[in-house]
Amino acid sequence: MSEYFEYGFRNEEPSHTHDYLLPKIKVILAHYKSSKILDVGCGNGSMAIELIKNGYDAYGIDASEKGIDIAKRNYSDRFFLQDINSKTLPKELENIKFDTIISTEVIEHLYSPKNFIDFCRKIILITPYHGYLKNLIIALSGKWDTHHTVIWEGHHIKFWSKKTLTRLLNENGFKVTKFVVC
Repeated sequence: MSEYFEYGFRNEEPSHTHDYLLPKIKVILAHYKSSKILDVGCGNGSMAIELIKNGYDAYGIDASEKGIDIAKRNYSDRFFLQDINSKTLPKELENIKFDTIISTEVIEHLYSPKNFIDFCRKIILITPYHGYLKNLIIALSGKWDTHHTVIWEGHHIKFWSKKTLTRLLNENGFKVTKFVVC
């Protein structure tokens, strides 16, 4: 597996982001009539598990051994260890036709976002937005070192604006249909 810093999952509890991300994701999934979903970078599986509980046929892959072990506690046949740089799915998922891929707060942690985009096809991509005004406010409020910490191994290494994310996606054959603020 390519270089990966273990996130440090301790349990199956959803993160604080679920409160504001999950309702938006469900609206988008309903709009596109998604049913078979792959959560790329699923971590401990909490987002995919919530989707399963809501009637979706969801699966998850992640590079975190600990996260996948936690996710498999309740759904052993739905979660798999995966290095996205391999560009192939685990053999258990090879013959499943996923109509939608979700990835919540993953791309900003990757050294090669292009490899990630090459791996995905139709994707709902969620990443923290770092527009110019937000960064200016962070800097002026003295929170730069706290917000953009370089101390935490595996933390954000890329910061995306709508312009840079759109460019990455367009250059790799994607059509951006919508940006939603969560």
